[in-house]
Amino acid sequence: MLSILDRYILKKFLGTFFMLLLMFIPIGIIINLAEKIDKILEKEVPFQDVALYYWDFTIYFANLLFPLFLFLSVIWFTSKLANKTEIIAFLSSGVSYYRFLRPYIIGAIIVCIISLFLGMYFAPQASKGYNEFIYKFLTSKKDRTQKNVYRQINDTDFIYVSYFNVKKKSGNDFTLEHIEDSIMKYKISANRIVFNTEDSTYSLYNYTKRTIGKDNDILERKPKLDTTFTFDLDDLTPVKYIAETLNYIELNKFIEKEKARGSSFINRYEVVRNKRWSIPVSIFILTIIAVAVSSKKRRGGMGVNLAIGIGIGMTFVFFDKIFGTIASQSNFSPILATWFPNLVFGILAIYLLRNAKR
Repeated sequence: MLSILDRYILKKFLGTFFMLLLMFIPIGIIINLAEKIDKILEKEVPFQDVALYYWDFTIYFANLLFPLFLFLSVIWFTSKLANKTEIIAFLSSGVSYYRFLRPYIIGAIIVCIISLFLGMYFAPQASKGYNEFIYKFLTSKKDRTQKNVYRQINDTDFIYVSYFNVKKKSGNDFTLEHIEDSIMKYKISANRIVFNTEDSTYSLYNYTKRTIGKDNDILERKPKLDTTFTFDLDDLTPVKYIAETLNYIELNKFIEKEKARGSSFINRYEVVRNKRWSIPVSIFILTIIAVAVSSKKRRGGMGVNLAIGIGIGMTFVFFDKIFGTIASQSNFSPILATWFPNLVFGILAIYLLRNAKR
């Protein structure tokens, strides 16, 4: 059963958190709209599409900023309790500091569960709608092309296009190389490849197939050939944000598929997968830091606590972004990159908690 103290603090905890979300999300929408309003009006984007875009925008960014919003809201209302000497009154009545923390932990669990479901299922769907709107209405024709796409499809097949137009679903200088035991068995090439959405086939123009033999090669040429391949259209249009648009189950399958293909973007996908777990954990860590920092009454009042809190929050975001970027663009361990900020700030949380308890 929750005591009066638990209900009082938990009400403050959740109320301040959701109030902060409701305050900052409209500000974020207004700033984003101010940046994109010219293109939206120029392209005459339907109002329904714009409304859906900002719904997805809200879910997508709220999920990313959950820990930071929670951190600032805990500092805010805990500092108010400290300035009114309510915390001193709680502790003087015989309540231990760890007992005082219980409603904060309960609140963090509630927000953590919300964050977990958002990150695993709802935010990926919102990310898909968010990115598709940008691509459809706000991306220039020049940016809708993929250049020098080289992909390993499976253990034996490799494909390449020098240029692929995503909108027209056509590419130039296509090649497919079939290699077994480090020996090329055959090579297919075409000046142009077009994907046919009606029957999911490919049209190859100026088609050439060279089959490598022991003594001589077999050469086959056709002006046009309609055929099927084992690869998908997505293999010709690799998207950097694809992992963000997949729910957790789809993401696991996608990563296994990409590993089998020898994809060079595995680290980037692993970072996305690990963040699905590290973000909810960071909620607990930042909650403890926020309570430890703001539960003491200081000279200067709430302003000092907020300044310290903002400094710690920005440092956490800096660590998270830097290590995530390093892992995405190098061979640095994605697990270490995504969990290192939590490890460092977890140690900081323990240190601050011990000092606050005194």
